[in-house]
Parts: sequence; C-alpha cells; structure tokens
Amino acid sequence: MTSTADHPHYADLRAELDGLTTEAFRPDLAEIDRRATLDIARTMNDEDATVPAAVARRLPEIAAAIDATAARMARGGRLVYAGAGTAGRLGVLDASECPPTFNTDPSEVLGLIAGGPSALVTAVEGAEDSKEFAAEDLTAIGLTERDTVVGVSASGRTPYAVGAVEHARARGALTIGLSCNAGSALAAAAEHGIEIVVGPELLTGSTRLKAGTAQKLVLNMLSTITMIRLGKTYGNLMVDVRASNDKLRARSRRIVALATGATDAEIETALAITDGEVKNAILTLLAGVDGPAAARLLAASDGHLRAALEAARAR
Repeated sequence: MTSTADHPHYADLRAELDGLTTEAFRPDLAEIDRRATLDIARTMNDEDATVPAAVARRLPEIAAAIDATAARMARGGRLVYAGAGTAGRLGVLDASECPPTFNTDPSEVLGLIAGGPSALVTAVEGAEDSKEFAAEDLTAIGLTERDTVVGVSASGRTPYAVGAVEHARARGALTIGLSCNAGSALAAAAEHGIEIVVGPELLTGSTRLKAGTAQKLVLNMLSTITMIRLGKTYGNLMVDVRASNDKLRARSRRIVALATGATDAEIETALAITDGEVKNAILTLLAGVDGPAAARLLAASDGHLRAALEAARAR
C-alpha cells in the first residue's frame, strides 16, 4: 500500500486543506449519524441559518463589485463565471437563468466550468487542478477588457478559478474572486475579493452545503442587482422578461397590469403593437405613444424604462 509519504504533493495539499475553515472537522458532530433524523434536520437548518449573516458582513464588497460590473456591462461587456464542481455549476445555473429573466442574450452572461459541459453532471478528473484550462476557456470565448470574470471557489485555492482570475486581470478585464475562506489566493488575485466565511460544514469538507448556499446568495446579488442597474427592471418588476412559454406569457400580462393598471383589453392591444415586448407595452400605455415611438424612446434611454418615461413626458 502506498503511503502519503511517497507523494509529497498530496502531503502538502493535505496540510493546505487542514488550514482551511471550510475543511475543518467538527468534533461536536462526530456522532451525527447516530442522532434522530429530526435532530439532524434541526442541526442542519440551524447551520444554514448562519449563512445570510456571513453574507451581510461582506455587503460593501459585494456592492462595489456590482457597480464595477454594471459599468463594464453598460459598455458592452459580459459577465463570466468560472469555477469547478459545485461552484462551477452554480455559476452556470446563474448564467442560464439570465436570458429568460432579463431578456439578455445568452452570450452576455456565461458560466464556465472546469472540464466543460459534461462536468455539470459528472466529475471530470483533474480539470479543476489546471490554471491553463481556465486560460484556454477564456481565450475560446474571446475575452476582452470590457468583460467581468468572477472566479468562484469555496476553498479559494482551486487552480481553475484562480487561473481564470489571473488570466482575466492580466488582460484588463474586471475580476471578482468569491470564496468562503479568509485570506484566500482567489480573493488576493482579484480586483474585488469577496470572502464569505461560513465556517466548517456539517459534513467535513462538503462545501456544497453552507459554502454553496453562500455562493448562490452572492451570485443572485451579482446578476440581479447588476441587471437592476442596467435598467432591466422597473421597480421590482421584471419588465425585460422573455415570454418563451405560457407561464411567462401570463406573467408578462400580469407585469404590464401591475405597472400600468390597464384593462385586459388595453394590455392585449399594447402587447400586440409592441411584438410582445413588456417594457415597450408599458411605455405605450403610460406615455400614450405608439409602438415605434416606444422603441425609439427606449433605444435613446439605453433600455431604461424610467428614463424613457421621463423623456416622453418632457416632449
């Protein structure tokens, strides 16, 4: 049997993991498997309840990263997530939900996962250990200085995530490093470091738990508030929603109704003359303009409905 002494690399890595908060062992939970199911569920729920407070402690850093991201995207840049395993999957998830929610082009918010699309459902051995793979993936999408790259890694040491940030920063892109350990290499490599320290996991080293929840909360903020800053909402209404199925078509009509108070007949007419574009339909109803005028006003206002309304009323 081969010992770790025969593999100095693994011994070094083990020592590195021993120093990470996310990998710490909880002696108080050493016999959790002997507890009643309800007791385990209560313990897990109590652990999860600590995550929002950990996120709250980093809100200034999160807000600064969002403002910088929105400024880049307003100039035509993209938002790109890069991570391995759970972190990578969360980035792909967040990116994939932006087109139906905010009517973004699929190329505007992207999720890169170490090992490629197959890694979404199956572990790809060794993929997360390569900074070079990250550089290759970013090169393949034509990274520019207008883009924002968010490296996501619970440990904050994953080579793929760190490599993505290092490659992006060297090319002038905005970089954000999201990790769940203090003093992480990922945060240090990024222009905006965000470290959400949630503490040891219920299952030692299982960072799909509290760390994954923390990452999801922060990614929700990054994409959602960036889109708010870019005028993709009107108040708390998703006025850029893409009506690609019956549920979203019904939601579109409800959004127009909430924004305008118009009758069903008026809403149907407004959507018909604006090719189903919710934002345009609202503008025709609130500003009393026709479909082409609504489109022109929104184009001149960079898609911001409030600004378009003010422009229409000032005419």
